[in-house]
Amino acid sequence: MDWKEKATELAQQALTNPAHFLVDVVVSKHKPMKFTVIVDGDQGVTIDDCATVSRSLNSLLEPLIEDNYTIEVTTPGLDHPLKWHRQFAKNIGRQLKIHLRDKKIIQGVLQAVEPEKLVIEEKEKEGKKTELKSKEIFFAEIEKAFVTVSFK
Repeated sequence: MDWKEKATELAQQALTNPAHFLVDVVVSKHKPMKFTVIVDGDQGVTIDDCATVSRSLNSLLEPLIEDNYTIEVTTPGLDHPLKWHRQFAKNIGRQLKIHLRDKKIIQGVLQAVEPEKLVIEEKEKEGKKTELKSKEIFFAEIEKAFVTVSFK
């Protein structure tokens, strides 16, 4: 059985709150098997939400697995790239670092998310003058994108 595929299917069932969505499922190859389920939400995810998903997923997995296993339900951290359209939409107004497929890196504030592209406001220096310019980036051009945090 392909455990990643099955765990992804079951994790989708375990997510009963429509404001929450599945980002990724990682299944370890070592014994005991470990299922790491990464969830996000349009208004965030609480520890209680994670516990609810974990209990629900456990009840779905228990009849399928005879051996010991663990389930970890977590949210994506800053080191986890944005993967889904909904993740971009919830981060409008935040600073992003975007790695393009052509190896260019763009940093700027996410202004808008459209079905096929996003709009970033990027600082561009021209001599001593700095200007803010809007730039459209198609999702197909993006290799990975991260939310960045400034500690100023």
